[in-house]
Amino acid sequence: MSPRLIIVALLAALAGLAVGNVTRPASPLPPQAVAQSLAPAPARELPESQTQLQLSFAPVVRSATPSVVNVYATTIEQQSTSPFANDPFFQRFFGNNGFQSRPRQSQSLGSGVIVEASGVILTNSHVVNGATDIRIATSDGREYAVDLALDDPKTDLAVLRIRYGRGEVFPALPFADSDSLQVGDLVLAIGNPFGVGQTVTSGIVSALARTGVESSNYEFFVQTDAAINPGNSGGALVDLQGRLVGINTAIFSRSGGSVGIGFAVPANMARVVAEAGIAGGALVRPWFGARLQEVTSDIAASLGLDRVRGVIVTDLAEGGPADRAGFRPGDVLLAIDGFEINQPSAFDFRLATRQLGTRVAVDYIRNGAADSVTLPLEAAPGGGPDAVASLSGNTRFAGVIVETLNAAIAQELGLPFNARGVVVRSVEQGSPAQRMGLQSGDIILNLNGRDMTDAKTFKALAQNRPEGWQIVLQRGGRTFSSFVSG
Repeated sequence: MSPRLIIVALLAALAGLAVGNVTRPASPLPPQAVAQSLAPAPARELPESQTQLQLSFAPVVRSATPSVVNVYATTIEQQSTSPFANDPFFQRFFGNNGFQSRPRQSQSLGSGVIVEASGVILTNSHVVNGATDIRIATSDGREYAVDLALDDPKTDLAVLRIRYGRGEVFPALPFADSDSLQVGDLVLAIGNPFGVGQTVTSGIVSALARTGVESSNYEFFVQTDAAINPGNSGGALVDLQGRLVGINTAIFSRSGGSVGIGFAVPANMARVVAEAGIAGGALVRPWFGARLQEVTSDIAASLGLDRVRGVIVTDLAEGGPADRAGFRPGDVLLAIDGFEINQPSAFDFRLATRQLGTRVAVDYIRNGAADSVTLPLEAAPGGGPDAVASLSGNTRFAGVIVETLNAAIAQELGLPFNARGVVVRSVEQGSPAQRMGLQSGDIILNLNGRDMTDAKTFKALAQNRPEGWQIVLQRGGRTFSSFVSG
């Protein structure tokens, strides 16, 4: 603040004192009514030192920016040289082998945050998804090749690990408790927007628990007005203590630039994904085993609720955790461990940030009566080592990976809990399975007249060499039957 501004502030303060000595007419309200209607004015103080005149975010920036890196992801795909390569008419005469293909290289740019001193980095899944080569550059210009330790599209998060750190110790950002954030808290966004170089923007927490932003399973975003632009994806949202409160993920903009509405994955979710990546294992989340629906005003009125709140149980997986805990269709779930729940995604978020084997308190209303139950957190049902099958070798299904359809997968795909079959998890590019027409997400129901109940049965049958295959599968909610030569 300049000396001139200090003098102006002093004059204003003196003027306020002078006005305070002027006799005012008596208030028409009783003294106690005036006291209740006027909140006490906060005390105002003049700066008393040069330090107070130079308040700045610079110390926070200096401590946090070394932990934010640039992420460069390269993807190489095979692209056909002929415009008729995917035309069924020409494929009938020439087949896929009649068209040449050439590699096409594409690059994406984003940001990442070092969260573990050995060189573990958090970024967005959409930054590195499908990449064949990933590299990072630190704020001081060093470059490193990294490996993808964990990719979790459900949260749009990925964990990278520096490949050759040579025993270096990297500056890691500590996690904050994102549940302690409040609307109005000051935050800084750090990243590499538009590839111009590391950039810091400031703002406040505009909202919490935002949903409807991305089509992910765990929508529960921190909203901020700190400028976030393309290239900021995967960067850090930090508080004024230099702690990580979120991973910048998305912007709300028609033009593609910042309009003061940005979103970040809360640190409590990011920590769960980072810990799984550091441990090197699969990310296994608690499963509730019930379908939930947001409570509307009509539903609230029909149930006699005093206001719109909670989520309603619409369906239960038989024998699942919710079923065993005694929940029923029509129950309205209000809170988990004291945190209010108003959207199904909020319920999923609260469950996903808790550890398996622990317990949570679920508050609910049934027939107008409030109650609470302690729910043990369990993993979704799995089928053991035979639940997943990978096909290779001399078979028409080579290049496909399938998984036994269970209640948890059925819920993920929007199918009834009792749905049966095997779901196609992935199809290798250019493989016989892809040329057959199989796609990720297909559900194979029947193969040559035999119902598919598990991946082991499918693999045993698919390795045969009959004259042809009669396949019944479900795709996009529709059931198809087709014949493919052997």
